[in-house]
Amino acid sequence: MASKLYVGNLPYEVSDDGLQQFFASAGFRIESARVIRDMNTGRSRGFGFVELAAGEDMARAISQLNGQSLEGKALQINEARPQARRSERGGSFGGGGGRGGDRGGYGGRRRY
Repeated sequence: MASKLYVGNLPYEVSDDGLQQFFASAGFRIESARVIRDMNTGRSRGFGFVELAAGEDMARAISQLNGQSLEGKALQINEARPQARRSERGGSFGGGGGRGGDRGGYGGRRRY
């Protein structure tokens, strides 16, 4: 079974291939590497995920690569957590993440 890693603090210029090459140059076999991009702009969001090949030691990858520099930025590498279902994520309109009854200045026009 493959292990999935979260890779944070990525330089915005790094591509999927660049991320994969970084792990491969450290001696790890990779199933996939994906830099997460903004849906509207296509720009990197500064993090991604790497799936190690079966048999690779995730703890060794974390200890060896966490804090290593990639294009001048120290990477943050952790075990990836499972993605929450959409209904559990919250958000401003999905319930759970919005302002609730506090309109915070977003009211209609007041007439005095």
